[in-house]
Amino acid sequence: MSTKDFIKKSVLNAFTQYDAPKLAVALLAALALGILIYLVYRKFYTGVVYSRSFAVTLVGMCVLTCMVTLAISTNVVISLGMVGALSIVRFRTAVKDPLDLLYLFWSITTGITAGAGMYALGLVTAAVMIVMIYLFSHWQAKGRVYIAVIHYVGTEAGDDIVRALRRIKYAVKSKTMRGENTEMAVEVFCKDPNMEFADRIRAVKGVQDVTLIQYNGEYHG
Repeated sequence: MSTKDFIKKSVLNAFTQYDAPKLAVALLAALALGILIYLVYRKFYTGVVYSRSFAVTLVGMCVLTCMVTLAISTNVVISLGMVGALSIVRFRTAVKDPLDLLYLFWSITTGITAGAGMYALGLVTAAVMIVMIYLFSHWQAKGRVYIAVIHYVGTEAGDDIVRALRRIKYAVKSKTMRGENTEMAVEVFCKDPNMEFADRIRAVKGVQDVTLIQYNGEYHG
């Protein structure tokens, strides 16, 4: 068969009747898997502000990707036209959390697998992703990171503060001295929910105040 005959056959196939039950099953599977991704994103979200619109976008993207996959799988002509149409689209929405890219690619690849009829692959991938996200989030939840901003007077108080922090993991991030007054920012990793280290620091003679800021190790600009 020549290339001309192949393209002509593809054009004729474009006007044939579609398999409606197969299309419906694929779209429903994409919708179900998209809702699963939505629930996982809402459950394990650890950012500052939860975006419901982004979570709903994950469901819609999964369904739309499935639709595109079903359209381009019918014949070559439609696939070439779809590629040309999508090439002019520019996505300029900034993704602030790098973990959101994981959910975006998960939604897109799930829609592709659903459109290709690989439902088992989509389910297995979803199970693997859920286990991976759960393990990493559980591992991160074992301890909390705080930024302790301490104001104190005198050099002896600084030495006593360091001795009070020896029982836990810490790192001095900054130290600003203005005469006798000093401001020190310390990153503290604490497994104890009672935060006894803050009481030990406050008990140091010369400490004026202690401010604790919970920090998850990420900065979202």
